[in-house]
Amino acid sequence: MLKVGITGGIGSGKSIVSKIIETLGFPVFNSDQVSKDLVNTDPEIKAGLIELFGKEIYSKDGVNKPLLAKIIFSDDKALTKVNALIHPKVRQAFTDFAENTSSPIVFNEAAILFETGANKQLDEMILVTAPEELRIKRVMSRDGVSEDEVKQRMNKQWSDDKKIELADFVLINDDKEPLLKQVVDVLSNLSKV
Repeated sequence: MLKVGITGGIGSGKSIVSKIIETLGFPVFNSDQVSKDLVNTDPEIKAGLIELFGKEIYSKDGVNKPLLAKIIFSDDKALTKVNALIHPKVRQAFTDFAENTSSPIVFNEAAILFETGANKQLDEMILVTAPEELRIKRVMSRDGVSEDEVKQRMNKQWSDDKKIELADFVLINDDKEPLLKQVVDVLSNLSKV
């Protein structure tokens, strides 16, 4: 089985690429969504976050996302500790997901596959890129956040230039290049691997 990562900076459009791949019949594991789910359901993660940040990190509705985001995007040590709690469980969930599929190719979508070293567990890497201004506009519109907040999040991720060196395939999602054709071309190449 071929394990393929899909990554890209915030607002690049990796989720759109994943939806296209799923529509074409391939299984896609969404690491970011699983991570969000585990924060609210895994007792060890919940206990760890409460130990790190106090009981106010959770409300009756689950994790206090604005508070957690404020903490981790302004404190690198806090981000490292949160990642150490969550990432091993997400990796195990992907392993379980891959073992339970009969597809010859399985995809793992995550924003920070390179930054966490998770790319080393994958056979091929797809990087989705987009111009920074477009990414900022997309995230501001999607999340209802300020330009400064988007840039703060972007600064926690590697630059596209750094990721391009490690990627096997680079997709350009600039609203000009046809994305579907690029995805189909990558899938065609992957089927030959």
